[in-house]
Amino acid sequence: MDKAVGRESSMTSSIAARATTVPQNMPTNEVVLQVGGMTCASCVARVEKALVKVPGVSSASVNLATERATVRALASVPVAMLKTAIEKAGYAAQEVHEAQPPQSAPLADWWPVALSAALTAPLLAPMLLALAGIEWMLDPRLQWALATPVQFWLGWRFYRAGWKALVAGSGNMDLLVALGTSAAYGLSVYLLVRHGAHGMPHLYFEASAAVITLVLLGKWLEGRAKRQTTDAIRALNALRPATARVVRDGAEIDIAVERVALGDIVRVRPGERVAVDGEVTEGRSHVDESLITGESLPVAKSVGDRVTGGAINAEGTLTVKTLAIGAETTLARIIRMVESAQAAKAPIQRIVDRVSAVFVPVVLVIALVTLAGWLIATGDAGQAVINAVAVLVIACPCALGLATPTAIMAGTGVAAQHGILIKDAQALELAQSVTTVVFDKTGTLTEGRPSLVAVHAAPGQTSDDVLRWSAALQASSEHPLARAVIDKLRADGLTLPEARDAKALPGRGIEGHVQGQLLALGSSRLVRELGVGTDALADAARDLEAQGRTISWLARNDSAKPELLGLLAFGDTAKASAREAVARLQSLGIETVMLTGDNRGSAEAVARELGIGEFRAEVLPADKAAVVQELRAAGKIVAMVGDGINDAPALAAAHVGIAMASGTDVAMETAGITLMRGDPRLVADSLDVSRRTCATIKRGLFWAFAYNVIGIPLAALGLLSPVIAGGAMALSSVSVVGNALLLRRWRSADGNVKPSA
Repeated sequence: MDKAVGRESSMTSSIAARATTVPQNMPTNEVVLQVGGMTCASCVARVEKALVKVPGVSSASVNLATERATVRALASVPVAMLKTAIEKAGYAAQEVHEAQPPQSAPLADWWPVALSAALTAPLLAPMLLALAGIEWMLDPRLQWALATPVQFWLGWRFYRAGWKALVAGSGNMDLLVALGTSAAYGLSVYLLVRHGAHGMPHLYFEASAAVITLVLLGKWLEGRAKRQTTDAIRALNALRPATARVVRDGAEIDIAVERVALGDIVRVRPGERVAVDGEVTEGRSHVDESLITGESLPVAKSVGDRVTGGAINAEGTLTVKTLAIGAETTLARIIRMVESAQAAKAPIQRIVDRVSAVFVPVVLVIALVTLAGWLIATGDAGQAVINAVAVLVIACPCALGLATPTAIMAGTGVAAQHGILIKDAQALELAQSVTTVVFDKTGTLTEGRPSLVAVHAAPGQTSDDVLRWSAALQASSEHPLARAVIDKLRADGLTLPEARDAKALPGRGIEGHVQGQLLALGSSRLVRELGVGTDALADAARDLEAQGRTISWLARNDSAKPELLGLLAFGDTAKASAREAVARLQSLGIETVMLTGDNRGSAEAVARELGIGEFRAEVLPADKAAVVQELRAAGKIVAMVGDGINDAPALAAAHVGIAMASGTDVAMETAGITLMRGDPRLVADSLDVSRRTCATIKRGLFWAFAYNVIGIPLAALGLLSPVIAGGAMALSSVSVVGNALLLRRWRSADGNVKPSA
C-alpha cells in the first residue's frame, strides 16, 4: 500500500509539475472557479493545462461532475487572470465565493431536446416502417429541410465548443460529434445535389439528426442525474436559517443571521431551527440533529449543553449563548469538508485523465483509418463515411470523465447524511483497503465520563485525606479523571486544600505541593519511576483491575524514600454500541486493536468485554503513533480511531485517521474521516461506504471503457450504424451517472438512519 500511495503521489504531482514553481515561503491562496461548457474528460485536461500555464499557479484540479476548478496560486495572482486563461481555452468561468451556496449547473432547457426529436422523428419513420414491411420514403428535399435546423441550429453548441477545442490544439466530445454529424450531413447534401430528385440513393440525414438528438437527450438526462449527486450539499445549505431572534436590551428582535455576534443571546422557539452554534443558558428541550450528525433520535438539551446551528428545536424554548458564527460554525465546516471531498480527485481518476488526454486524437486516427479502409476495400464512399461517423460518435469520452467524480459525490454525500464526513478522495480510496482498526479506549470505546468508585488509604493514612490531597492536585485540570475526583469531593462535603506549583507529567500524572508536602498522583508507570513500593495495596489494586477499574496512585515524594499514601479507582462504562461495533468490523475481516494508557488489568477487562483480540496497555501518548507505525511495518493497512489531542500523532501516522467529532478540533483536523457522533459503529459504516463507493467507481470505469473497447471495433467493421452509436454513447454517460446514484440508497448497518433527499 505504501508503494501504491507513492504511485498516487507521483500521479498527483503530474499536473503540478508543469505548473510554475512557487517558492515555499511565498503566501498562496486557493481559488475555486465555476467552469461552464465542459462536456467530457478531455475538457477537464484542457482547462487544467490552461490554468497551470498561468505564472504563479502551483496546481490546478478540475472536477467534471461539479464543473469546478480548484486552483492553488500565489496570493499575487489575480482571479481575473485565471478566468482569462479558462476563457481562452474556450470555456466560461466565474469565481465561487465561500459564503455563497454551491451552484449546481442548471438543467438544460427541455425544449431543444423536444424540438430536435420532433424534427428527427419523420426522418426515422421510414426506417421504423421498414421493420413492419411498409415501404415509404420521405421526399429528399423535405429530409434536408428537417435535418438542417437540427444540424446547424440545435446542434450549433457542438460546432462552437468543438471549434474552440480545435483552436486550443486539443479535442473533445463536441469536436467528435460535430465532425461525425457534419460528415453524414455533408454526404447527404452532396448526393442530393448530384442526383436531384430522380433515382435518389439512400441519404443519411436521419443519421446526423438522430445522433444530435440522442446526444442532446443524453446530456439533458445526465444533467438531471448529476444534480441528484449534489443533493447532500443542497440539503445541508437548506439548514442555514436566514434570521435569528436575538435578545438585546431585554427585547427580542429578528436580525439576519450574518449580523449575530459572538456572545449574543439567541432565543429558539419550538419548531424553529437553531440559528447559531452555542451553549444553552435557559430552558430544556429535545433537538433533532439528524441532518447534521446522522443521529436518528432527538437529543435532550438543557442548561450547559451545546447546540448546533441548523438543528430543529422540538417542544421547549431554548435560550442560547452564541459561541461560533459564520464560517466557524459546525454546519459551515461540514459543508466545506463535503465540498472539498467532492471536488477532489481520487488517485484512480488521474490515470483516467491521462488516458482522456490522448483519447480524442487516437479516435480521430481510427476514424480516418476506417474511412480509408472502407474506401479501398469497397469503393463505396457513402458506406465508408457512415462507418467513420459511427466511430467518431460512439467514442466520445463523456462516461470516462464522469465515472469517478459522480461516484465520489454520491458516496461522500450519503456518508455526510449519516454523520460521516470524508475529508478527501484519498481517504475514501484508502479506507476501502483497511485491514486493521486501532481504537483509543477512553472516549472512543468508553463513555469518557469516568466516576471515582473507590478510595483506598495506605496504612497510617485516611481515605478522606487521600481524596482531599488528590482533589487539590487536580483542581485546575479538565481531565475526565480529575473531574471525577472533584465531583466525589463535593459529594462527600470535604474541603479542598490549596495546591502550589502543580504541573502535569505527560502520560504519567501530576505533581505539586499540598499542605507542605510534595505529592504525586498518577499511573503505575509513575510510581515505578519514583521507586514507590505498592505492596501494601497490591491486593486491592489487583481486585479492582480485574473488575476493569483504572488505578491512580497517590505518593509523597519529598523524602529520601518516597511513600505510598493511597490509591483511587475509576470506572468508565463501555459505550452500549462498542461491542457491536467491534463485532461488525470483525465480520468484515478487519482486525481490531485497542490502545490505552491504563494499566494492563483494566485494559484486559475492557478488551475482553468488547471482544477485542489485541490490546496495548500503559501506552504513552507519544507511543501511540509508534504502535501504528509498527502495524504498518507489518504490512497492515491501518485506520486509527481517536478523539483527543494526544491521538493526533497516531491519526496522522495511520493510513486513514478517523476522529470522533465529540473530541478535539486537533483530532478532527488531522483525521481523513470525521464521525459526527460518538458512536463507534460508524467506523464500520465509514469503511463500508468507502468500499461501496470504490466498487461503484470501478464498475463505472469498466462500463465506460467497455463501451469504447466493444463499440469502436464494431463501428469500424461496419456493424454499428451512427444512430445506434449515438444512442449507445448517450446511454453510456447516463448509465455511468445512474450507477453512481445507486449509492444514494446506501444505509448504515443499524438501519435507523435514513438520509433525506
